[in-house]
Amino acid sequence: MTGTARPPFRADEVGSLLRPDAVHEARERVASGALDREGLRQVEDAAILDVIDRQQRAGLRAVTDGELRRAWWHFDFFEGLSGVDVVEAESGMAFQGTAPAPRGVQVLDRIGFPDDHPMLQHFRFLRDAASVLPKQCIPSPTVLHFRLAPDAVQHSPYRDRDALFADLAATWRAAVRAFYDEGCRYLQLDDTAWAYLCSETERERAKERGIDTDGLADAYAALLNDVLRDKPADMTITTHVCRGNFRSTWIASGGYEPVAQQLLETCDYDGYFLEYDTERAGGFEPLRFLPRGDKRVVLGLVTSKSGTLEAPEDIERRIEEATAFAPLEQLALSPQCGFASTEEGNILTEEQQWAKLREIVQIAERVWGDVES
Repeated sequence: MTGTARPPFRADEVGSLLRPDAVHEARERVASGALDREGLRQVEDAAILDVIDRQQRAGLRAVTDGELRRAWWHFDFFEGLSGVDVVEAESGMAFQGTAPAPRGVQVLDRIGFPDDHPMLQHFRFLRDAASVLPKQCIPSPTVLHFRLAPDAVQHSPYRDRDALFADLAATWRAAVRAFYDEGCRYLQLDDTAWAYLCSETERERAKERGIDTDGLADAYAALLNDVLRDKPADMTITTHVCRGNFRSTWIASGGYEPVAQQLLETCDYDGYFLEYDTERAGGFEPLRFLPRGDKRVVLGLVTSKSGTLEAPEDIERRIEEATAFAPLEQLALSPQCGFASTEEGNILTEEQQWAKLREIVQIAERVWGDVES
């Protein structure tokens, strides 16, 4: 970073990037027994160095490792926690038209964040390779809670799912501190739960799992503020609200109105990456709950689900429309989601991905004068 600029930047990204062919091929060789884990790590290292360089050349002031070491945006993190096991499930998430292999989370003991969580090492590699601000993305604790099946805690010390709240907060506070101690100053909590609470269909599915969604937005806001209560002053923590992202498909529809006050006004996040690439996200009216000040909403107006480049004038017009409800100085621009929330990736090419990131930087420079202001 230069000067006193802090993220999220005027041009930013959500986190995940398409896995290069070399990574896909290496994982296939590991599965067949032709390559060991150390060989895979070396392939991943080389691919991550390349995507870091390409993000920097695109003009981004914060870069990720593309989540290239992960199979899933959330399960890989959950697997590294104490007391948690990721298992095969009878049914998975209801994407439109296709679905990943069903997985579920079982809680077997008290949840905690261990000192040797593998993503700490992932961050160290990113930190040492980046010449701009390294950004780390992890799932929010609300994701773990919202997706738990009714029997997910029956073999644990917890009487029910809601009894996890205090330990979830403590676990994520420990994660915040651990990443901070490794030099992380830009952390993002990726979150599908808020979007599901905006969807009547997903609220009904939650009720079928035994989750009472009445008042859950308030409970989640309190949980997240418990996580953020000891955040160091020089650390930025944002969230990305996701409606589902697998092979260019989605899960939830619905505008942010049902949760906007709890999310934007109550939660102590520094910034919000909000999806606004389709009509499924509703209008900009919920942005009226963004408190005036330093908080920033990053408008996800550029879709990551297809390779077609948006017309810059259309994006600039929509940014202007958003200023009817939030000041321009509290807005920024990004893709609507990551390009590969799972290792399969969305249906576009790597060059289309890079073209979108370059265009976001160019639009931000025109709208705000530069990327870092």
